[in-house]
Amino acid sequence: MAIKNFIEELEWRGMIHTIMPGAKEQLEKEMTTAYLGIDPTADSLHIGHLVGVMILKHFQMCGHRPIALVGGATGMIGDPSGKSQERNLLDEETLRRNQEAIKRQLAKLIDFDSDAPNAALMVNNSDWMNGIGFLDFIRDIGKLITVNYMMAKDSVKKRFNGEGDGMSFTEFSYQLVQGFDFMHLYEKYGCKVQLGGSDQWGNITTGTELIRRKLGAEAYAITCPLITKADGTKFGKTESGNVWLDPRYTSPYKFYQFWLNVSDDDAKRYIKIFTLLDRATIDALVAEHDAAPHLRTLQKRLAEEITVMIHSREEYEKAVEASQILFGGATSEALRRLDEQTLLQVFEGVPQFTVARAELGLPFVDLCAAATQIFPSKGECRKMVQGGGVALNKEKVADAMRPVTEADLIAGKYLLVQRGKKNYYLVTVE
Repeated sequence: MAIKNFIEELEWRGMIHTIMPGAKEQLEKEMTTAYLGIDPTADSLHIGHLVGVMILKHFQMCGHRPIALVGGATGMIGDPSGKSQERNLLDEETLRRNQEAIKRQLAKLIDFDSDAPNAALMVNNSDWMNGIGFLDFIRDIGKLITVNYMMAKDSVKKRFNGEGDGMSFTEFSYQLVQGFDFMHLYEKYGCKVQLGGSDQWGNITTGTELIRRKLGAEAYAITCPLITKADGTKFGKTESGNVWLDPRYTSPYKFYQFWLNVSDDDAKRYIKIFTLLDRATIDALVAEHDAAPHLRTLQKRLAEEITVMIHSREEYEKAVEASQILFGGATSEALRRLDEQTLLQVFEGVPQFTVARAELGLPFVDLCAAATQIFPSKGECRKMVQGGGVALNKEKVADAMRPVTEADLIAGKYLLVQRGKKNYYLVTVE
């Protein structure tokens, strides 16, 4: 198998932060196994995890073998890196459920099932950690790493210097447990590289040190930068929280909208990191975008690529159609195709009214000027209807006296009234 250059691929994409000396040569020499850890703190990955997942995907596409380590054991401890507070610990049943869900999501993006020599592996560190006694661990592993070495790590120093409430022994031991994972994977699978975010450098190098001291062997670290927005704020968070890969938590419409609404500067970085488009295609897209930024060419392509990859072409097309209901000339049929969740998300923030089901049968003008305050008066409603400026469910209202009936309801309970081009009102019938 021809092995493409993994480091070069990641470097032009802006996905390399630090490379341990010797790592590049190891990857150029032979098919290499590397692992990346994911703590199963929820039953879905969010887009913050996606950087690591894309790195695993590139690693496999460059001819190497990726291991995804789902941290059933480390997830029960909590990694202090980048945190000022100790995290809540999860029980084993919750962790197992989370691991299974994460495995399903990863399998959509990475090849675990083929008979290729570099087919990915998924492992769970609780499978080897649960059989080790505390005394065995501190005798066989703890003695290899000095407290001075552990205290020198940035993640530890910050917490000891007054950030947060100090650090428990549980969290202090985390780097030893993660280092042991690396050593176990080295022994069992010949795993010579650990991949991770730049905040993981201290934990990863503890692993390379354990491998050197216990096994007399060389192992390597490659980290990627932590992704932030252009304004320096945290990537992947919205006002309502994380952007999840699971449609139960973030609908495909909301997911699509997140990428569609990133800034120009962020779009230029994200399209390299979160899509598999090649360099020539991305350079052409950036040039096209810079020539006419108002068309948002880059954001549209970014949102398309990533929504199709995580959800499907069909879900992407539904998200585009839903977006056009507010901003384009979508039809009544398109509106009626929306599921209730997406409908409410599309019209989040527009004025909303509630009317009793008993009001059905009233003339349109009464519903809009008496049962609700969409129009200040019936006269103004009639005048605007006569001028062709009012729509019900994306269809022009020709007669202000037409009754509004059950047949007009979307999803059995909603009416969408449009006044002029841009003013929307959502009426809920209860």
